[in-house]
Amino acid sequence: MGFFSSKPDYSKIRTKKHKAEEKPQAPWVKWVKFGIVTTLYLLFLLWVKSWWGLLVVPFIFDAYITKKIKWTWWKELDTVPRTIMSWVDAIVFALVAVYFVHNFFFQNYKIPSSSLEKTMLTGDYLLVSKLSYGPRIPQTPLTMPLTQHTLPLFNCKSYIEWPQWEYRRVKGLGNVQLGDIVVFNYPAGDTVAVNFPYDLYEHCYERGLEVAAATGVSFENPADLSTEQQMRQYERIYAMGKSYVTANRFQYGDIITRPVDRRENYVKRCVGLPGQMLEIKDKVIYVDGKPQAQPELVQFNYRVYTKGNQILTDDICAELGISDEDRDHLFDEYNGMPLTFQAKAALEQMTALIDSIVEIKDGYFGRLYPLDHDYGWTRDNYGPILIPKKGQTIPLTMENIAIYERPIRAYEGNTLDVRNGNIYINGKVADSYTFKMDYYWMMGDNRHNSADSRYWGFVPEDHIVGKPLLIWLSVSEDLNPKSSGIRWSRLFKYVGNIK
Repeated sequence: MGFFSSKPDYSKIRTKKHKAEEKPQAPWVKWVKFGIVTTLYLLFLLWVKSWWGLLVVPFIFDAYITKKIKWTWWKELDTVPRTIMSWVDAIVFALVAVYFVHNFFFQNYKIPSSSLEKTMLTGDYLLVSKLSYGPRIPQTPLTMPLTQHTLPLFNCKSYIEWPQWEYRRVKGLGNVQLGDIVVFNYPAGDTVAVNFPYDLYEHCYERGLEVAAATGVSFENPADLSTEQQMRQYERIYAMGKSYVTANRFQYGDIITRPVDRRENYVKRCVGLPGQMLEIKDKVIYVDGKPQAQPELVQFNYRVYTKGNQILTDDICAELGISDEDRDHLFDEYNGMPLTFQAKAALEQMTALIDSIVEIKDGYFGRLYPLDHDYGWTRDNYGPILIPKKGQTIPLTMENIAIYERPIRAYEGNTLDVRNGNIYINGKVADSYTFKMDYYWMMGDNRHNSADSRYWGFVPEDHIVGKPLLIWLSVSEDLNPKSSGIRWSRLFKYVGNIK
């Protein structure tokens, strides 16, 4: 009975076996490992200039030298809990590694819309380098890796708003250049309705006008009003629209604010740098008075008239790079169909199919920036507008205050009011302002189908995320079988070569 009732202590046997399998390590090896890891870590702290990180050094010393803390205590557990903890340990390590890579080096970005077509295609997956312009120190450091602002499945915030750190960017490999394709946080995304994926500010103005028309409220023609009167009138319109959105919370969801680095990511082309004067004349961008070359695959909208209302075949669309989304606008008299110069020229040669192609000029695509003033600008004839530069002092007048109101107030944290023909910043009369940040002007290459700086204004430097390096995957969801599936020709295409 004693023989059968005695049970061996497998945990002790396993522990002894585990220890027996451990190979003795020369003392100098652990010091070399500690030296390499510590040196790399200190170089990282020097780069990001965050000396609070020195608090971690004693733990690195213990992990490699003293080993007072049992970092792998779970290895002495029984089989099942040991297996579970090994997975937990691996997942935590992976999340921490991903967190640092994502914040300081690279991140993935998927092109969600056609605003950059045909330069960037919907369904392109980009490897975005944060080293190109220098990574930002996270402003909301406590966030779930690989999420922007919402936790999948749970549909709640994926970040904790405290602590909030001041904007700071560490030194990168260069600066944003004219013509660069840039990923940035959506500037108008500071205030959003959680169930409404579009620009809430523009929507409130549009909805306010609709509410006014439905309730018999009339407004003056903006052209007949002074700047101050326009701003007051648009304040009323916006308030009516926002009241409607708030009253219909079941449709729009709660109205919330988001920190800069938790706002939606956008990708556009930089067409204007800090300190430059930008103007659009008849679709051509002028910077400091000089016309800029159009991107090779720039698109504009045209009315395409086919003979006998023929449609464009799958073969023609595949050959000319016309997507299903584009082809759907073939008979759209109002918006027209987006075409590159090359596709337009090719269609004009198809005389048996095409009757005529008519250029669309100054079509309406939404309210233009600034939303609370009407300068008479259009999407094809816009400006001139001076892009603020860090340290630059710009005179403020009643003619330009609507342009610079949002950067001064929303991006640089000042109070601003216009009363009796005077401009007040932080309660004091001001006739100029010195900007604290650089600003950029971003536009899509699909010029007539791009929500860009013409609609929501300047992109502050603290919104810049990084520069796309290459397309690592490209998937088309077109119904056209000739252009659906993986676009093999775009895989590992270097974005820097796309002009």
